[in-house]
Amino acid sequence: MLLENDSQIAAHQPVPGRSPKTDLANVKTYMDKHYDQPLSIADLASEAGISPKYFVDLFKKTYGQSAMEYLTDLRINRAKRYLKESRYKLRDIALRVGYSDEYYFSRKFKKEVGVSPSDYAKNARKRIATCSSSVIGQLLALNVIPVAAPIDPKWTAYYYNAHRTEIQSHLKLTDPYTSWRFEANVERLVHIRPDAIVGTDQISEQDQAQLAEIAPCCFVPKHHSDWRTQLRMIGSFLEREEQAEQWIHMYNQRVEKARESVQREVGREKVIVVRIYGQNLYLYSNPGIEEVLYGALQLDTFSDLSANNPLTLEQLAAMNPDRILVMVCPEAASRAYWLSLQHSVTWRQLKAIRQYQVHLITGDPWFDYSAVGVMRMLDEALLIFTGYCPNIYLDNVHGDSQAT
Repeated sequence: MLLENDSQIAAHQPVPGRSPKTDLANVKTYMDKHYDQPLSIADLASEAGISPKYFVDLFKKTYGQSAMEYLTDLRINRAKRYLKESRYKLRDIALRVGYSDEYYFSRKFKKEVGVSPSDYAKNARKRIATCSSSVIGQLLALNVIPVAAPIDPKWTAYYYNAHRTEIQSHLKLTDPYTSWRFEANVERLVHIRPDAIVGTDQISEQDQAQLAEIAPCCFVPKHHSDWRTQLRMIGSFLEREEQAEQWIHMYNQRVEKARESVQREVGREKVIVVRIYGQNLYLYSNPGIEEVLYGALQLDTFSDLSANNPLTLEQLAAMNPDRILVMVCPEAASRAYWLSLQHSVTWRQLKAIRQYQVHLITGDPWFDYSAVGVMRMLDEALLIFTGYCPNIYLDNVHGDSQAT
């Protein structure tokens, strides 16, 4: 006969011969199919064959969010599709996604999305285009997948791989990426007929005037403004101010957690970013690196040295940082120099090399100074410095198609 404490312990154990994580995967699949039904923690724990308390803890640990948060995501994302693609009344949509009370559903939707279901339905049918690749990450943070955008498998690999099938029209990447002239995109946009166009002030005044004849436009400052300012400007233009503030709040929360984890691992160690271009080393920085590494995570570096100036191997040895992030330019000369550098005695004697604290990084995401870009940088930095990243952004934020 089990004593009371023994009974409690037994209730938290998985059924013998079954894997709790396998059971959780089955429960997740069950939720995907039955999100429109009343589901309680007790019901889901029973499906997994474990106690409710153990189920709650294991689900959160495995997936980085609670079972109820995941269920809410399923319901709200499905509701978004109904609002965009159907003419169902609000009470019918609420029932179809598992809410018996349409007023509770409306409050829940506004809390999660930032706007009411009726406002979302109205705005969701707008066709938004961007002619600047740096704006894509801002639109995604506002739950907008543009109907047209300049994406490329080489220069914008993340957005190309993640959203190429959702973005109806792929515009050309122009200078400085390729030799294509901007006029080619203007002609495409005339045929696409978007409801609004978002870009940066790097577009010439003449091209801005042409675009303004196609649709209402918003051109955010590329330089001399941070990603938050740009996001708020675009959010105001698209009447998505609440989504902009929601994203900024989410980013700030993620920063607090990431900083605590990284500081435990790194402390006051000196961290630098080195870029290899041709036959030269550079102490490198850009707005995204400044924002995430030295702003959000508050990592220590050498403040008395100017970034983006040539750096000799002897100067690097004199600095002798604890950790080095290396960005190698993709052309052949840079790659060849990187290979030869690794055989240099001076390089191999650096503290960071001897302690295996050298990490290769790439332009993606570290060149993408946007709302989505800095969130991805934060994820990558967390992975580099702690070896762990819950990947919350990739699991929960995907944007909403503006295609009609």
